[in-house]
Amino acid sequence: MLAIIVTMLAIVVLAGLVLVYVAFPHRGEELPAAPWLGDAMAKAVDAAPTLDETDGDRAPDAPAHRL
Repeated sequence: MLAIIVTMLAIVVLAGLVLVYVAFPHRGEELPAAPWLGDAMAKAVDAAPTLDETDGDRAPDAPAHRL
């Protein structure tokens, strides 16, 4: 039972962080109560590998490149 509660709490915290990121730093605004949290989330997003809009435009027979 404790494992389920801890897992659900982790899911809710992660969902809250995603909601806060989409509401503020993703749009280029600062978090009103915790600007340090917005800076930390922006750094984490910049460090994570992402796909560009042109990544799907390569020819089907071309080799895939690694991120």
